[in-house]
Amino acid sequence: MSDDHPRLPTFGTALRVWLKIGLLSFGGPAGQIALMHKVVVDELRWVGERRFLHALNFCTLLPGPEAQQLATYLGWLMHGVKGGLAAGILFILPGALVMLGLSLAFVLLGHLPLMAGLFFGLKCAVLVLVVEALLRIGRRALKGRAAYAMAAAAFIGLFLLRIPFPLVVIGAGLIGLLLPRAFTHRWHEAGDKDVPALIDSLLLREPRRAAELARGARWAGLGALILWLLPALILIFLVGGTYGDIAAFFSKMAVVTMGGAYAVLAYVAQDAVATYGWLTSAEMLTGLGLAETTPGPLILVLQFVGFLAGYRDGGVPGALIGAAITLWVTFVPCFAFVFIGAPWIEKMQGSRLLAGGLAAITAAVVGVIANLALWFALQVIFTAQETVRIGPLSIDLPVPASIDFAAGALALLAAIALFRLRLGVFGTLALVSACGVGLSFI
Repeated sequence: MSDDHPRLPTFGTALRVWLKIGLLSFGGPAGQIALMHKVVVDELRWVGERRFLHALNFCTLLPGPEAQQLATYLGWLMHGVKGGLAAGILFILPGALVMLGLSLAFVLLGHLPLMAGLFFGLKCAVLVLVVEALLRIGRRALKGRAAYAMAAAAFIGLFLLRIPFPLVVIGAGLIGLLLPRAFTHRWHEAGDKDVPALIDSLLLREPRRAAELARGARWAGLGALILWLLPALILIFLVGGTYGDIAAFFSKMAVVTMGGAYAVLAYVAQDAVATYGWLTSAEMLTGLGLAETTPGPLILVLQFVGFLAGYRDGGVPGALIGAAITLWVTFVPCFAFVFIGAPWIEKMQGSRLLAGGLAAITAAVVGVIANLALWFALQVIFTAQETVRIGPLSIDLPVPASIDFAAGALALLAAIALFRLRLGVFGTLALVSACGVGLSFI
């Protein structure tokens, strides 16, 4: 076939590619996006560099896991709505199945010394992974005094003033919209080089294709909204109880989860642990460690939270229902956001106001993750904390006598493995978990 008459790969071929990406998408959003870029831009030349970056910037604006939404967008660009659904679902499914198996092992076998030591090691390693995420995101996001001030304000608002996470994100976005020049810099702008690619040639050759894709996307987005909201409302108002709370809580999460999984975990810890009592802070850390070891978006840790919430209400059957509800109300909205917003992507990319809002939110996320890292450190290294109130401020301080030396030693080992030995996420998790197992037999 000549270059003058480009043709799309078959839907079956695309399915195999999306399944491969779903099975190999380890390493968090950065690794997953890099894998997608390597496959669809560098190797297959399905999408050009500029269009890939535009899609990525659009997905970063949305609440939810940007890597999964990017896969959905690219799949839609290739084969319309069915392509977007296939790419998005295959990105989630392998990791969700693995997380389900790990969650079952946790509740059924977690009391055994071997498993208890494994989960203890995971918990200690996760603390260091969160610190590493803080440093990595901070280097990328904090450009200029306004960004540093926003990060500090977000940390103070969460840690000292106990302002709810959604208000921090919304406030940061509004400030960025009002003062876009304070937060946008040249580093936000995509380069002008493009890679000759299949979809770019097709859109040039068939100008009506974009309009046809847009019509299908809008209807699919409306359908996804109905499929999300109708079951959620039934669970909240007619079923109630734990399942209604799960539907309400994670539906709310679906619209405020800007900034990635690490940012939203602060909100989960604030409510799922302290308010609902679905799990303990140690179990929250374990769930994040399990999510780090699975393919797919890191936000699958929410499946673990919903699983434990259902388990404590109705055993294993209840756990399966809780996990299913969590997955549904977490990911169905992602398809709605992508399909509804994708037709206006080019217009959105040219908006300095939106760029300012996104940059301010990204800076605030650094403060959110700093709060999360400090919260995790208090939970891992110390077994008891006390709250000190000074006027409007509320500060959680560790009880020095409650220090857990074993946890501190494993966290230090994880820091050496990750930062000094450069073992990476898997190597660090494997080493520290093995040491945790060893400690369980001493």
